[in-house]
Amino acid sequence: MLNPPSELYRQRVQTGEIENDAFQADALAALDTLWQQLSHEGIPHNPSLGVYLWGSVGRGKTMLMDLFFQSLPDGIGRRQHFHHFMSDLHRELNTTFGVANPLRHIAARMAREVKVICFDEFFVSDIADAMLLGNLIQGLFDEGCYLVATSNIPISGLFQNQLQKDRFAPTIDVLESRLLSFHFAGKKDHRFRLPADQKIFFTCQSEFNTCMSSLFGERSSLQGTIRVNHRELPYLQQSESILWCDFKDLCVSPRSAQDYIRLAQEYSCIVVSNIPELSGTPFEHIKARGTEDGAVGSGQTGEREVSQGIHDDAVRRFISLVDECYDQRIKMLFQSDVALESLYSNGILLFEFQRTFSRISEMQTAGYIY
Repeated sequence: MLNPPSELYRQRVQTGEIENDAFQADALAALDTLWQQLSHEGIPHNPSLGVYLWGSVGRGKTMLMDLFFQSLPDGIGRRQHFHHFMSDLHRELNTTFGVANPLRHIAARMAREVKVICFDEFFVSDIADAMLLGNLIQGLFDEGCYLVATSNIPISGLFQNQLQKDRFAPTIDVLESRLLSFHFAGKKDHRFRLPADQKIFFTCQSEFNTCMSSLFGERSSLQGTIRVNHRELPYLQQSESILWCDFKDLCVSPRSAQDYIRLAQEYSCIVVSNIPELSGTPFEHIKARGTEDGAVGSGQTGEREVSQGIHDDAVRRFISLVDECYDQRIKMLFQSDVALESLYSNGILLFEFQRTFSRISEMQTAGYIY
């Protein structure tokens, strides 16, 4: 017999796996209600019900969504990290050439397969993705599909490009009218419950060298290249399950989220060394007309000044790499000249980097791998 999310939550509190948090109670009740509708015949269908969980990192949003997903009957839900979902969407769109209203076609297909879709780390920064997502979500709701999502920001802040924000406003309105939103406002970061029992971030070169010597056995190769999505990636050392790369090759060179997905699928441990201090004072530069966000132009005819730090592109890739390894529970090791707390303390990506800091910190705890 299936148990509701609140029962799974209670069991974990009793065993000491998690701590009871009053700030999670209302969201847990809403997830129970949605679970009842999805799990039992005869419960009236409420097409407006979905759940949106938002707040600072480590407040239990993903944990609650995972409890909800685990409680569902087999086959009626789909749970994905948001950037995985968008990657799958782009690939499927490439197969719908000639199909009228391809996003509605995809939404109908998804709704036939599952009743609820769970997004982890919901965030939209690209206008092309924003427009695709808006049409798809409307199609999913029209097909009677439910949505559960976690995010670090409220629904109103999902897309913050000021020049093109109005184009995503209709989707914001739909989400705010269809989803019950819960702010996890507690001060406790639950990721730090478990004590750190393994060092993974090194600033002492000799200590890092000792760790590398013990990590790699005799059956490893030094300084070569591997092919990742048809492009060469230099490495410093690799074995069957461990890859060690320089930061500039993993994050400064042009890499995509798909590259990091592939690496996390092939290796159980990824080592990144020679990470510089990534902070930098943002500077103003002009982007060419019609190239905003690297996607669809805004329709603006004037030139635009954009604030950007010298390392920001590399920081975005580093965030994506850590997110992917965290999502797949891959072990990571890091070597830098500066402490983790000082790695990125000034720049336009401070909000996004808070999650990276928290995740690297959690990777040191006993509960990360096990």
